[in-house]
Amino acid sequence: MKMQRMLTELMVLVGVIAVSHGAIQRPDYDDTPNPEFLNPSWMASIPDEQPLSEVTMPGTHNTMALYGGVYAECQTWSLASQLQAGVRYLDIRVRHVKGNLTIHHGVSYQRAHFGHVLEGVAEFLREYPTETVLMRLREEFSETYDIYGAVVDYIHRYAHWDMLWHSRLVPTMAEARGKLIILQEFPGPDLGMRYGSLDIADDWRVPTLLNVEEKWQSVNEHLEAAPTGNMDQIFLTYTSGAGVFAYPRAIAQRINRQLYNYLKAKTDLNQRLGIICMDFPAAPIIQMIIDFQLTDGMKRRQAFNSVQNKTSLKYVISSLRKMMIKH
Repeated sequence: MKMQRMLTELMVLVGVIAVSHGAIQRPDYDDTPNPEFLNPSWMASIPDEQPLSEVTMPGTHNTMALYGGVYAECQTWSLASQLQAGVRYLDIRVRHVKGNLTIHHGVSYQRAHFGHVLEGVAEFLREYPTETVLMRLREEFSETYDIYGAVVDYIHRYAHWDMLWHSRLVPTMAEARGKLIILQEFPGPDLGMRYGSLDIADDWRVPTLLNVEEKWQSVNEHLEAAPTGNMDQIFLTYTSGAGVFAYPRAIAQRINRQLYNYLKAKTDLNQRLGIICMDFPAAPIIQMIIDFQLTDGMKRRQAFNSVQNKTSLKYVISSLRKMMIKH
């Protein structure tokens, strides 16, 4: 029975390899060199008073992983193309060697260093000051646990200190515009927000293509929780995954289609889905994600606060009455 399962998995793997040659551009999945269309300034329409935790936005997993073969590659668009297409969450992994920060996906060097990323983000934000960029930053393929000093050095050399959002608090859109928000996943003083403060679903281990449905269930459950979850907390859902018998492209070709159908089936776009982080996203699915925005977020917050205030007032009056009765 076990041998039969292994043979099935190998057949699936061989089948995927056989059909994976050649670039694909679908509404949900795109591994061609360039996006089908661009949307570089979509955040301009988000109200200034809206907290970033209420904004739905597209992101890319292992944003700079364009090289290294099928097990390492997660994207085919350049950083500039991703930002121009509407991506606002970046997943950046740096290897630290003697103060140098090179971009890696595991063992695979991505022909870039952290300075290239900072320059690309800075250039984009100068051109589109209505936008903001969130960046998860972590160490990879080195275990120094001491990248803070190098990160600060790179910021001063390739960007500028004032470009960063210097707080653990979730900013409003007005506060975030023109800013790079580092989601810090390494020790040291605060450079921005802490990555661990987000509500995250990242079940990336997908051993074989037979486990794709389990991965989708994880994605589906987190997306279903996001609209009614804590509005003060950023929700982050990774659709990406990998395994020995399931490399990123093969998973994305399946999960992205399910995500596309899931979003297409929803009739109410007035809801928060949070950050949806993908491998090989296509321009149409990026636009679908952007279309999910809270149009009455302020009204909901005011109503919530009103209920809270009324509840508190009732509690105070009730307590005073009890005290008077006792006396």
